[in-house]
Amino acid sequence: LPTERSNLAGVRHIVLVLSGKGGVGKSTISTELALSLRHSGKKVGILDVDLCGPSIPRMFRVQNSDVHQCDSGWVPVFVDQDKSISLMSIGFLLEKPDDAVVWRGPKKNALIKQFVDDVAWGDLDFLIVDTPPGTSDEHISTVEALRPYKPLGAILVTTPQAVSVGDVRRELTFCKKTGLRVLGIVENMSGFVCPHCSECTNIFSKGGGEELAKHAGVTFLGCVPLDPQLSQSLEEGRDFIQEFPKSSAFPALARIAQHILDSSSQPSS
Repeated sequence: LPTERSNLAGVRHIVLVLSGKGGVGKSTISTELALSLRHSGKKVGILDVDLCGPSIPRMFRVQNSDVHQCDSGWVPVFVDQDKSISLMSIGFLLEKPDDAVVWRGPKKNALIKQFVDDVAWGDLDFLIVDTPPGTSDEHISTVEALRPYKPLGAILVTTPQAVSVGDVRRELTFCKKTGLRVLGIVENMSGFVCPHCSECTNIFSKGGGEELAKHAGVTFLGCVPLDPQLSQSLEEGRDFIQEFPKSSAFPALARIAQHILDSSSQPSS
C-alpha cells in the first residue's frame, strides 16, 4: 500500500459482487444490499465499476449529478438525505449519459485502478463493489486493484438456469485462483411475485444456485425473487430507497445482509 493514507483507509469492509455473466442483476443486488446494510445502521458506499452498463446512478435518481474533485480525489455522490449511502460510478464521468465506453483494455484498466484509488470515501462500514461481468480483463483488474486492501470477500450472483450456474462455477474457480474469499452465492430472479396475489412463480427453474453452493462447499445465501413492483418503482424513478423495505425481495436481502454482518464480525480464518 502507498505510504500516504489511502482513500480506502477509512473503509472497514469491502464486498465485491461478482457473476460469471451479464444480466443476472448484479447492480440490483449491489443496490439492494447497500440499502439492507443501511437499514442495519451501517454507512455504505457503492463503487460501480461496470464500464458497459453503469446503471446504479439511475436507480438512485442521481444520474445527472456532477462529481467534484477534492485534494484526495473524486468526491462520491450522496444518494439520500442523511448521507448514509454514497455512490461513485463510471456513469458520472461520461460526458453524456448515452456515451458508450469504447476503449481498449489498457485504458479501461487504468481507469479501474484510478477508480479504486482515487475516490475520497471517508469513513464507511462497507463498500459494495459492482463489478464488470464475467472473468474479463476489467474484472480481473478490479479484483487485482482491490487485493491490497484485503476485501472481506465476494458474493456471487446467479440466476436459476443451468447456463448461468455454469458461468458462476467458472467464477468460483476464478475466486479460488485469486485468493478471494467467497461469502456465498445468491440466486437472483428465482421466482416472480405476482403484484396482485403475491404468489411466487418460478419462471426459470429453481435451486440451481443452491445446488452449486452445496457442490462447491460455499454458503448459499438465499433466493431473491423478482418483484415487478420494485422494478416498476425503479423504472418510474419513484423513491426506491423508501419502497425497497416494502418489497418481497426485502426479507431475502435482509438475511443476506445479516450474513455479511456476521462474516465481518468474525476474524477471517
